[in-house]
Amino acid sequence: MRILVVGAAGTIGSEICNALEHHDLIRAGRNGLDVSVDNTSEQSIKEMYEKIGKVDAVINAAGGANFASITELTPALNERGILSKLKGQINLVLLGHNYVNDGGSFTLTTGVMMDDPIRMGASAAMANGGVKAFVKAAAIEMPRGIRINSVSPNIVQESWDRLGSYFVGFTPVPASRVALAYKKSVEGAQTGQNYEVY
Repeated sequence: MRILVVGAAGTIGSEICNALEHHDLIRAGRNGLDVSVDNTSEQSIKEMYEKIGKVDAVINAAGGANFASITELTPALNERGILSKLKGQINLVLLGHNYVNDGGSFTLTTGVMMDDPIRMGASAAMANGGVKAFVKAAAIEMPRGIRINSVSPNIVQESWDRLGSYFVGFTPVPASRVALAYKKSVEGAQTGQNYEVY
């Protein structure tokens, strides 16, 4: 399969590439290994698809949100989660479904915070929940047999030193385990699912 991995250089993205290394991978990101893309820019997404052409699957492991308490979370700070984590992922589907071959797939990324809230995580939880709802609804009308799923990772072991203080009482999981959920989405047959790796 020819698979586009957006966010391929990240902690989870690199493990996704390892899990799917037997496929023809196109590694994308802000500093793309094969192609550059800024998922907050519709034009950048369009140019990426035009450059790479048809693929069998699109995986997104990119997108961020600001961590701030509700009393400190401003509309401006919240905008990062909307533009990157929420709208950026959805635009990969809206602008890319014509580039995905019949019977192909999209796999987006949500996250544990929408199900198990943490302090300062409301913006990320909002974006994660929006992506999950989009995937579930979009699955019933994706064209040409294209499937769509999302993966909801827990905090990963590789990020624990940097982010663990936010996730009090959580048990981190290895990024390699999270990557298997993306493999399941791409190589499996399900659609409309949110694979929780908690």
